[in-house]
Amino acid sequence: MKTFEWINAGTVSEAVQLLGNAPAPTNADEAPRPIAGGQDLLNLMKDYLVSPTRLVNLKHISGLNQIKSDGKGGLTIGALVTLSELENHEGVRKTFPGLSQAAHSIATPQIRNLGTVGGNLCQRPRCWYFRLEDVVCLKKGGSLCYAAEGENKYNAILGGGPSYIVHPSDLAPMLVALDASVSVTGADGNRTIPLNKFFTLPSEGSIRRENVLGNQDIITHINLPASEFAAHSTYIKFKERESLDFALASVAAAVSFAGTKIVKEARLVLGGVAPIPWRAPDAEAYLTGKSLTAEVLAEAAQLALKGAQPLAKNGYKVPLTQTLVRRALANLSNA
Repeated sequence: MKTFEWINAGTVSEAVQLLGNAPAPTNADEAPRPIAGGQDLLNLMKDYLVSPTRLVNLKHISGLNQIKSDGKGGLTIGALVTLSELENHEGVRKTFPGLSQAAHSIATPQIRNLGTVGGNLCQRPRCWYFRLEDVVCLKKGGSLCYAAEGENKYNAILGGGPSYIVHPSDLAPMLVALDASVSVTGADGNRTIPLNKFFTLPSEGSIRRENVLGNQDIITHINLPASEFAAHSTYIKFKERESLDFALASVAAAVSFAGTKIVKEARLVLGGVAPIPWRAPDAEAYLTGKSLTAEVLAEAAQLALKGAQPLAKNGYKVPLTQTLVRRALANLSNA
């Protein structure tokens, strides 16, 4: 890890200013960065993948570590709320159970005690080519995605190309399914971004970024609106190890029912299989107006993986994710 300047920001506006007035970096990897829990950023620095000249600590900013009701049945979640606080919050567990499940699935209790909601959404890829210091892959300014022809067991089967990373966040698929948005403050002021517009495919925008944030942008809050399907939400994740592991595949599902278990509205978002949380609109449309029978679940699972293009070593993700879709919907049917 290279030396860096550490500054505690007292307000969001001060943090934005501190990110913008540092000496000009010689390259993008040296740009100042905000830090909160630091669970991903510090690892990136230790592995010399980024070497920011300045870290702006957000933990002294009041009001960003709270979960509040919006007065309409929704919640406003501060970006500095820890994953443990999110997981155990009574209002989240009661009104948005799938989000509590997603938070619980992340890493270990020790990491959840430090990691923040905002940080989880902004994690960098876990692809081992990206994480190896000496490999200059496409995501690090090189000319090739080595996973495309190399070791790609963990890489994308949907939405890949020219890079085949998968997004590592567990909160992101569930929050997209719940129609969440993020409040962002930057050099140009405040703005709200729907979460389904927040993440970017490798074929969109800058290949070196995974979201629309600029260097001076800071997520301040996550906004969860009230919805009929929030109470019937679930998150299922498959991983190789029981703890401290990322999803090989995951499913965030939420439905609302009309009458006796007839689906009125559905949300299906896949994780671990694409560079962004991957919504399955064809499967959602198919589910509308139907009972969640075994036949319906099987067809919805097929539609959710429509268009999948596995690489040489990750074809297993197709049947695995289809199974998770069936299980998630069955859980909601039986709830």
